[in-house]
Amino acid sequence: MHDLSTGSINRHLVGMAAPIAAGMIFQTLYFLVDLYFVGRLGNAAIAGVGSAGNATFLVMALTQVLGVGTVSLIAQAVGRKDQAGANLVFNQSSVLAIACLLACALLGYPFATHFAGGLGSDAATRAAGVTYLRWYLPGLALQFALVAMSSALRGTGIVKPAMTVQMLTVVINVVLAPVLIGGWGTGRPLGVAGAGLASSIAIGAGVLLLWIYFLRLEHYVAFDPHEWRPRPAVWRRILAIGLPAGGEFLMMFMIVSFMYFTIRPFGAEAQAGFGVGMRVLQAIFLPAMSVAFAVAPIVGQNFGAGKFARVRATFRSAAAMSSVLMLLAMLLLLWRGESMIAGFTSDPEAIRVGAEYLRFVSWNCIASGFVFTCSGVLQGLGNTWPSLWSSASRLLTFVLPVAWLAAQPGFTLHQVWITSVASVTLQAVLSGTLVLWQLRARAGG
Repeated sequence: MHDLSTGSINRHLVGMAAPIAAGMIFQTLYFLVDLYFVGRLGNAAIAGVGSAGNATFLVMALTQVLGVGTVSLIAQAVGRKDQAGANLVFNQSSVLAIACLLACALLGYPFATHFAGGLGSDAATRAAGVTYLRWYLPGLALQFALVAMSSALRGTGIVKPAMTVQMLTVVINVVLAPVLIGGWGTGRPLGVAGAGLASSIAIGAGVLLLWIYFLRLEHYVAFDPHEWRPRPAVWRRILAIGLPAGGEFLMMFMIVSFMYFTIRPFGAEAQAGFGVGMRVLQAIFLPAMSVAFAVAPIVGQNFGAGKFARVRATFRSAAAMSSVLMLLAMLLLLWRGESMIAGFTSDPEAIRVGAEYLRFVSWNCIASGFVFTCSGVLQGLGNTWPSLWSSASRLLTFVLPVAWLAAQPGFTLHQVWITSVASVTLQAVLSGTLVLWQLRARAGG
């Protein structure tokens, strides 16, 4: 356990954000490695994997329900010096993780056909998406176990073990991807199926490694069969915090799926360019997202300890740090956006669409980073409903306007990107207002 309620807040932010960023970068490499090798299979494969990979947002929404609730409650228990309470939350979150894992495995396959088959712009794209998602589903299901364990560690202020495991899983994926996708050394290429299988095997290895860590090295929170009996009261506490946070990712899933659906008339090349651009953007956003992930346990421990001045100082420091990081991200996207897209596809139209998308949304960077920070503060405070309200605002400021524009003659992709920039800016203003309101209500102003 690492006490985050004393010492330099900036040092805590950097000390936690750096390994979190490393872990998230390696996690994102799953998609980038897959896209690199899948890119050699053509635009239909790229578009299919990109659109089907959007199901990751749906699974992330569900894992966030578990992960955010676990981080917040464990961090607050650590701040109160309540080890027994922290351990109970961890074991109950593990029970929930197993239940979610089984449900995802059982229900995912019927869902895969309808979801991936509905987003593709043509038959080849739809077939690639369905195939990829079917082979990736075991890995998606195992994410619940991975999130439960890594969230418990983050709540206690420890992030390096999870980061190390993520690095190892990416190494496994990098080794397996060319073998399974391209048939290197075997002469039996599996194509997009190999991309999904490689990621599933790598995630399975990560779950095994983190489970071994808990059994042998972790002592503050640990698996205890005596605490596996269902405790509905604890579940309600986890879900009360986690459900709105999961709703944020559900909104993201809905918005990105809407974008894929909206740009279908522009062809597989446009979907491929957007898909690659979105994955590149996620990678560029990771440093600021890591700061937000570090904010939650720091705010949680200080809130649990009743140190409200440190809660407010954490928000200010994290917002400033995130703004600097996202300014650099913005400049990088404006400078090298086209080269980033060209690394994954050689199709001129896909490159044009992807580069254009990155140029427009680069103006979202600072606002997006601020939204991430606000979300982390609200998670630490244990009230994630304002974050959900903020995310839901984009249904009004983005989805409805774009749906109307798409029905008008002369509709262009430029209109989609411009509306996105405006909607994220409005979301940032709303998020900041809601955080200030919560700080006054829960942390003494």
